[in-house]
Amino acid sequence: MSTAERSRTITWNQPVLDLSAFATMSGLDYLRHVMLDRAREAPISATLGFHAVRFEHGLAVFEGTPAEFHYNPLGTAHGGLAATLLDSALSCAVHTTLKPGFAYTTIELKVNFVRPMLATTGLVTCEGRTINVGSRIATSEARLTGANGKLYAHGTATCLIFPLAGEPTPPRHS
Repeated sequence: MSTAERSRTITWNQPVLDLSAFATMSGLDYLRHVMLDRAREAPISATLGFHAVRFEHGLAVFEGTPAEFHYNPLGTAHGGLAATLLDSALSCAVHTTLKPGFAYTTIELKVNFVRPMLATTGLVTCEGRTINVGSRIATSEARLTGANGKLYAHGTATCLIFPLAGEPTPPRHS
């Protein structure tokens, strides 16, 4: 067994929340404007090595390649990689349906792991689609598959939709 030390250097751009774009652009237009621009990609994408590839109304698609740096002590990609890809696709699918001035947050995430991902798995694609979008609550579903069509994980999410009114304030506790 090799004990050779490995290293990885990660660089990312400063996160930019463009509140004026949120106020004037639909969720779909905002995602296309901001997240598909690699210079504005979310830092989590650089950290885990995945990126957005497509947005349509009610649809979000992300891709990534499991690597050794994703491994857990069992020698497979940590479930957090699959969960992050699923959460990204699930929540961004909801985001694509929002009117200008609205935002969302995930309030529930359900993940089913079907098979392990390895560094030899190759490119995986996570496709999220909305199930139902109401005025306050939205649900979505997603599948994480390999290039060979094998299912690695699937999941659902519930998101809370709310109007964006400036900077978030901390919750009040009684």
